Amino acid sequence: MAEEKRQFQAEVGKLLDIVVHSLYSNKEIFLRELISNASDSCDRLRYAALTRPELLGEDGTGFRIRLIPNAEAGTLTIADNGQGMDHDELIANLGTIAKSGTSDFLSRLTGDARKDVNLIGQFGVGFYSAFMVADRVSVVSRKAGEAEGWVWTSDGKGEFTVAPAPEAERGAAITLHLREDSREFLEAFRLKSVVKRYSDHIAIPVLLKDGDKDEETINSASALWTRSKSEITPEQYKEFYHHVAHAFDDPWATLHYKAEGAIEYTGLLFLPSTKPFDIFNPERKQHVKLYVRRVFITDDCEELLPPYLRFVRGIVDSQDLPLNVSREMLQHNPILAKIRTGLVKRILGELKRKAEAEDGDYLTFWDTFGAVLKEGLYEDFERREDILDLCRFRTTASDGWVSLAEYLGRMKEGQEAIYTIAGDDLAALKKSPQLEGFAAKGVEVLLLTDPIDEFWVSSVGDYKDKQFRSVAAAGGDLSKVKADENAETPKEDEAPSDEIATLIEAVKLALGDKVKDVRASERLTESAVCLVAAEGEMSMHLEKLLRAHRQVDAERPRILELNPRHALIKGLAHRVKTGGTGPLVEDIAALLFDQARIVEGEPPADPAAFARRLVAVMEKGLGA
Repeated sequence: MAEEKRQFQAEVGKLLDIVVHSLYSNKEIFLRELISNASDSCDRLRYAALTRPELLGEDGTGFRIRLIPNAEAGTLTIADNGQGMDHDELIANLGTIAKSGTSDFLSRLTGDARKDVNLIGQFGVGFYSAFMVADRVSVVSRKAGEAEGWVWTSDGKGEFTVAPAPEAERGAAITLHLREDSREFLEAFRLKSVVKRYSDHIAIPVLLKDGDKDEETINSASALWTRSKSEITPEQYKEFYHHVAHAFDDPWATLHYKAEGAIEYTGLLFLPSTKPFDIFNPERKQHVKLYVRRVFITDDCEELLPPYLRFVRGIVDSQDLPLNVSREMLQHNPILAKIRTGLVKRILGELKRKAEAEDGDYLTFWDTFGAVLKEGLYEDFERREDILDLCRFRTTASDGWVSLAEYLGRMKEGQEAIYTIAGDDLAALKKSPQLEGFAAKGVEVLLLTDPIDEFWVSSVGDYKDKQFRSVAAAGGDLSKVKADENAETPKEDEAPSDEIATLIEAVKLALGDKVKDVRASERLTESAVCLVAAEGEMSMHLEKLLRAHRQVDAERPRILELNPRHALIKGLAHRVKTGGTGPLVEDIAALLFDQARIVEGEPPADPAAFARRLVAVMEKGLGA
């Protein structure tokens, strides 16, 4: 086959430009990334060979990663005898970005390299970090079990070539043609120091070929999680996190423990400090690697952790699972189920310990991953109470985060429920007319802005025997709540009940089936109108979310509440009572309905009619 010339995927080109020019101030990171990839390749072949030993060929199980500097040629080669890649995999893995969530990630790039650094660090660049130090890179690879090898070559400027490589050995050999300003990575001492710092924990030997000297192993080549915690430095934990998570941030928390008893396993888990780019991907995959007696099995075991803990990174090494365990065997496996239970208990226990500390560090975690953890309220009935204790909320009474325990301690005399309001924007929620009655009596309300909030609140039901109740639902009874002595009271008297009753009937007639009902409001103190859901009905915000995902076809009519203390409503009620209805009253009723929709984040039911009515009413007011 002749040499093929291909273009990089556009996304790769954009990444390469930022990686090369401004991503890292510390160029030595490239070696960590390439050694980490080589280690993963060896791990995957080791596992595949359990059922297909012929894949190992003459090279056997002596897995290794070799560093071969060539000062004369100005090249550094990183070679492994792992799984390798075939023709199509070279193109797919090195010429495109197949990660799910890529399009969303790229949409968040600003074009300002300095601002994009952290974002790209969350995405991970792996192989492409080679172009930080090299102006040309070649990859010679032969996939285990195949006879034909291939060579991939590029200068990172938009194109790459793929051609046959008959002499390729199993695995991959990446040769970097180093730039003049990166020739330091040809020096044995420099390479040893980088490997010692970043890759000492790699469980596969990293060998250095230094000129005519014999190859020497320059890392410890032992699995970090098998060592005693007292022997491991914070720096070593951090670099292992970078390796296992392919991440660039530092871990927010580290859990390293060995479970002994009926089942034995070791867990080395990390909680990140920044949000991974794909955390809200619909697949919701977990990212903890499963090993059996130090042999890598999979990094995609759905049964190892629940989806609401998918931000956790690290490894679990079991002593009890069989080495030749298959994906089918992992499903509903009782040993794995016990490991999962133990992991979840440990993670939630660590979060509880952090939450109870007084340094405020837990709020950093909650701000980053709280929306994900709350998914457990909807999915994990057994641990619901534990997760509720960990939850933090924005409220109408505080600018910071508040726990449910703090909320209960601040409940007003006569208050029987935990009140909530859900929406997309925190600032808009704070201005919602539905909060006015609660504010007047000093009742604190939880402000819920995460999509999952609409689902878990109805699923959980209560906390410490206090029901969760939405202020947006009709029938919120505030009459039992004793108002603060300093609480504001409405300054205007209500319109006469007979006038309000007449107005309600007139508005019902004018709006027809656009509303489910019209009634006087007890919750409004400043606004003229608001829309609310009937008791037990889906909230307007939830309906909006479901419509966006085409789960609901049409809007449901809502209840329109009128504030009998508002000057506009009082005047309108008096006009209707004394002068009857007419086109002007009908226009005002429609405008009030549209106003209530706009406050809820919905457009007017008929924008053209809304504009016409608004002009007509203003003309009438000006006597035009």
